[in-house]
Amino acid sequence: MGLVVSKSPVEITGEESISTSHAEIYQSKDSRFRNNEKIRRVAAVDIGTNSIHLVIASVDPSLNTFSIDLAEKSSTRLGNRDPENGDLTESAKERTIETLKRFKDLAFSHKVDEILLAATSAVREAPNGAGFLQQINANLGLEVELVSGPEEARLIYLGVLSGMPFGETPHILLDIGGGSTELVLADGQDARALTSTRLGAVSLQRDFVKEEPISSQRLEFLKTFIQGSLEPAINKVCSRINEGEKTALVATSGTALAIGTLAASEQQNFEFRKHGYKFTKEQLDKLIEKLLIMTPDQRRKLPSISDRRAEIIVPGALIMQVAMQMLDIEEVILSERALREGLVVDWMFRKGLLKDRFSFQGSIRERTVIHQLERFSVNRQRAERVAANALDIYDNTHGALHHDEGDGRDLLWAAALLHSCGQHINLASFHKHSWYLIRHGELLGYSQAEHLMVAAIARYHRKSLPKKRHEAWQSLFNKEHRRIVSEMSLILRLSAALDRRPEPAIASLRVACSSSEIIFYLVPEGTKQNLALEIWSLSNCIPIVKSLTGFDLKVLVD
Repeated sequence: MGLVVSKSPVEITGEESISTSHAEIYQSKDSRFRNNEKIRRVAAVDIGTNSIHLVIASVDPSLNTFSIDLAEKSSTRLGNRDPENGDLTESAKERTIETLKRFKDLAFSHKVDEILLAATSAVREAPNGAGFLQQINANLGLEVELVSGPEEARLIYLGVLSGMPFGETPHILLDIGGGSTELVLADGQDARALTSTRLGAVSLQRDFVKEEPISSQRLEFLKTFIQGSLEPAINKVCSRINEGEKTALVATSGTALAIGTLAASEQQNFEFRKHGYKFTKEQLDKLIEKLLIMTPDQRRKLPSISDRRAEIIVPGALIMQVAMQMLDIEEVILSERALREGLVVDWMFRKGLLKDRFSFQGSIRERTVIHQLERFSVNRQRAERVAANALDIYDNTHGALHHDEGDGRDLLWAAALLHSCGQHINLASFHKHSWYLIRHGELLGYSQAEHLMVAAIARYHRKSLPKKRHEAWQSLFNKEHRRIVSEMSLILRLSAALDRRPEPAIASLRVACSSSEIIFYLVPEGTKQNLALEIWSLSNCIPIVKSLTGFDLKVLVD
């Protein structure tokens, strides 16, 4: 069964393509979710430029589904940054921390298993953004993932797909945020194009709208600026639409929903359901004409939009209008699902709770690592040998080489596959170049913190141990991340020490641990295979293993 989600069955009546069977599943109070001890609850928080959104979801592992129990939003205006240096302001940070504290209390009152938090463009672009996330962790004990633009687009795709079956039709997803606009081309199996542009309703209002109503000259400038900003993303999306394919446009985010509300209110016999509601570009054009001649005070009196939304609705609507013009699309469908629901879906992937029509997206980590491996011309067979040995060592040395409870295993695998990607730059110091290439590459499916840890594990798999002055070490978020990197890089060091030849010399590796000793049993490929090189290589690791773990390392040939 695929995954679907909605607050109530009535919200999907605007989506004509949904079958009866899908409609039966779109029920948050379905009896299948009652009195089920296996239900797991998770909270997802999207820290955006204009607002912070919280959803609390009930996940049914037996059905691979989730329902939304609660949705909350608070306007914190985090994107109102210092005009001089671009920093997040103290007042915005205080509002954000107060909101997160309230959301944390609310989440735990619902007995959630985990709180998932993601910060997007406002924090991503602020010079003091990383420091603010550390402040949140210190004050509230909450770890926030700082997601990249493409990763934000991927999560939006997952969120939209969780509430809107695409069928065989490729969909273009448009998410107009406060500080960035994500444009995605996707179908029911995978995202073909993931783009993020530094163009948002809040940033446009702040940087370019000084007087209202907007003059005709300023309006033309804004449209031209929006078109130029969107052009690379539009071109990427259009280049991946197959000849003859018809596409549908789906808009999500608070700005899109507000535009849809206003467009619907213009119709006779007004009855508006946001999710699945459709309106045309002609309706949008007429709405923008009315909005442009209004003052902010006049827009605040419009029905169904908040004061803050009234301030930024014009630049947001212009982004949608220009995007539709450039895509040559005449109709848009609204989706209430977005990044926060995508966080829930992604969590289900990581916990092994999702399969079927999401299965291809579920392998996003594996595919993005393989993509980087091929991009940097890494010898895949050797990299996979190192990764396999690293995982064998990990699985058999808990309590000796590491004390990890599972978080580091996938990071170790990714780092093992990519650890040698810097060899084509400089063989003598390739670990440093590998760190740089991984650090600045794109690893979809990994949070920024995990991304940095993968890069650092590769960095410290050879030569010197971490030092406080190292940029790779300083970039790690906290003490726990440094512990993971230290332990996983030691395992990778041992695994890489076994890979000294172009062709494999070791048929298998067996690892055993006692209270004071770790023994590696090496099985050669053939009876005449000499493993002196591998034994010598591992012997160089003995002092490091002893100093870091207190265990002696012994190497034997079976």
